[in-house]
Amino acid sequence: MQPTVDSDRIFDVIVVGGGPAGITAALYLARARYRVLVVEKEEFGGQIRITDEVANYPGAGLTSGRELTATMQQQAEAFGAEFVLAEVTGLELAGDLRTAHTNRGDYQAFGLVIATGAHPRQVGFKGESEFKGRGVAYCATCDGEFFSGLDIFVVGGGLAAAEEAMFLTRFARKVTMLVRKDQLRAPQSVVEKVLADPNIEVRFNCTVEEVAGDSQLRLLRWRDHAADTVQEYRPPDGEGFGVFVFAGYEPSTGLLQGLVELDEAGYVVTDANRKSSVDGVYAAGDVCIKNLRQVVTATADGAIAATELERWAAAAQARTGIVPQKPPATPAGNVAASGVTPAAVVPGSNVPGSNVPGGNVPGGGTPISGIAGSGGGTPVSDTAGTATSGDTTATAANPTSIGQLFDAEMRAQLDTVFSRMQQPVILQAVLDDSPAAAELQAFLQELAGLSDKLSLNTQTISAALPNAASEEASGAEPPTAPESPRATRRPPTTPQLQGPLGAPNLPYVELLRADGQSGNLRFHGVPGGHETTSFILGIYNISGPGQPLDEGLAAEIAAISQPTALSVLVSLSCTNCPDVVQAAQRIAALNPLVSAAAYDLRLYPELKQHYNVMSVPCLIINQSGRPEQISFGKKQLPQLLELLR
Repeated sequence: MQPTVDSDRIFDVIVVGGGPAGITAALYLARARYRVLVVEKEEFGGQIRITDEVANYPGAGLTSGRELTATMQQQAEAFGAEFVLAEVTGLELAGDLRTAHTNRGDYQAFGLVIATGAHPRQVGFKGESEFKGRGVAYCATCDGEFFSGLDIFVVGGGLAAAEEAMFLTRFARKVTMLVRKDQLRAPQSVVEKVLADPNIEVRFNCTVEEVAGDSQLRLLRWRDHAADTVQEYRPPDGEGFGVFVFAGYEPSTGLLQGLVELDEAGYVVTDANRKSSVDGVYAAGDVCIKNLRQVVTATADGAIAATELERWAAAAQARTGIVPQKPPATPAGNVAASGVTPAAVVPGSNVPGSNVPGGNVPGGGTPISGIAGSGGGTPVSDTAGTATSGDTTATAANPTSIGQLFDAEMRAQLDTVFSRMQQPVILQAVLDDSPAAAELQAFLQELAGLSDKLSLNTQTISAALPNAASEEASGAEPPTAPESPRATRRPPTTPQLQGPLGAPNLPYVELLRADGQSGNLRFHGVPGGHETTSFILGIYNISGPGQPLDEGLAAEIAAISQPTALSVLVSLSCTNCPDVVQAAQRIAALNPLVSAAAYDLRLYPELKQHYNVMSVPCLIINQSGRPEQISFGKKQLPQLLELLR
């Protein structure tokens, strides 16, 4: 007797994990005309997406991890692979149809590919957890700029540690590598570069024992095993320093405990074809036992596992009589021409492949090329104030760049987004006389010119007005410029974050609904770089219908009964920040008691100093009747709601 199932949620294969291994498996299966779903809980692309330079992937030349995996995903989508952002919370492996339980509902398939990858390993030295975000960091791209002119220590001796040490020389006064073994474990070409760099000192046979301090790190203690001594570092008076940990990864296989065979380190035990100890369940990528963990070996794993699962799925179809109905594929090479909702604004998941039940709007989607965080394309780099190395790149304020922030492909995809908006949105810009204000105005002018559903109003608060900050802080109306009849602006429900000097943190843009009422969403600075997608999503959610949401999460948002201000301090080069910004905005768009504001920390040093921020994203929660909360690190909607309970 065949099981009763929801045919919309039946696939030939479900791939758990959206890195290079998982995307490659999906590509091979979809091209063979099997229905395949990729489920990813964070952001498609895997760990490699935060790598600035990838130089050894055959045929790709010099590229970034984000660009490389975006191309992979677009290729898989072109063959009909489906993608959804969701967290797999459990697996059932018995029977012909295996079940993946997720926070967006259940999905079923004949076979599974486990491609959940690995996550950075904590070393475990004293003070590591306590000072995370206050000097201890794990992402050079996200946090390196916060240590400009200071000393930085890198813990680790592998390829990642070596590459990140070289990257951190852009900011640090000096980089010291503390390596546990007696040599670097990296390709010789990389080792030679590290050892030849005058700004890098390498200390071998050393292990960190402790970090300590107050609001910043003031002490680092390590053991030199060769000399059998304990050594200390203390920064000059008034300074802090950074400790970046790149001590390898550990497999993300907690989901598989008790289900398939794992080795003592937690890696999946497989045969040569990547089959696990359970029939129909395969592993690929960094979860596997192997000597080399690189993108090229991950894609090879994905291809091998997929090829094996083609035969498994065909046999299961014949055995059960169940043939998953695959949606029509977009012609290869014509992904952007499909005319469907872009990934960056696909309601529900930010992901292409939007006909996945419980995931997105019917019709599929293509990533907005050039908008980071969308699962595809490259960030809007060097535009709209994107800071790639701690410096301001003010091309948006340069007349030669006006009209060039959104290329033809991006405009076409944004047109699809705007066509789905139910109500107009007003972009209310509050400016001062700073260069950043000119950048913001130029950015918004071009964006508003793309759709008659967007209008721009501006008001300027002169830096010479001594009471400007106090007016904003008290919730009073700041001086306003003439506005359109529908733009009867009111202050947000909760006040914006104030610096220690009471600064209003100009410039900023606030999203207003069609009736002129605040949508309680703001961006302080210029929403470029990795935050452009967040800003577009904010517009989409304010206009309606917005991204579909799990009923339980929607109910939890509606239950927030106290005025709540969610402030997210970000860097435009941070790949972990958009998740937090988008989660905060989603809550604010649905509950009028909540406001969400993102701050480009580069423009507001007072906030950085006041909150002792040495890592982003930094989430600051001000909720009526509760003490202020500060939390570091990437979070999605469920994790943010947990902090508000």
